Amino acid sequence: MATVSVTIDGKTYRMACDEGEEEHLAGLAHQLDQYISHLKSNFGEIGDHRLSVMAGIMVMDELDEARRQLNNLKQENETLQQENNQLADACQRYETVAAKAIDRAANHIDALARQLVKNQ
Repeated sequence: MATVSVTIDGKTYRMACDEGEEEHLAGLAHQLDQYISHLKSNFGEIGDHRLSVMAGIMVMDELDEARRQLNNLKQENETLQQENNQLADACQRYETVAAKAIDRAANHIDALARQLVKNQ
């Protein structure tokens, strides 16, 4: 288990994380620090607890929006996959029809050629 020191709102916290996750945790802490700094600049000193709650709500709002977008993209992807499957089925049907038409035409040409040879 690795540890990393992060600074949020001027206070340093020592946190545990999995090996190799130190930079990721530090980046997350930096983002949270930016939220709190933004709130402080807009609302002033309103208390650490309140700032933390407000920053948490902002993060949850962004997470909720990301989830909505992900769900929309999943639905769009599913629709596109269904359309792709329908197009693939249609192409296969047209290929089958075309192959049968070509086969009939070849048989007809062959019959005509035999008739011509026979009549000569």
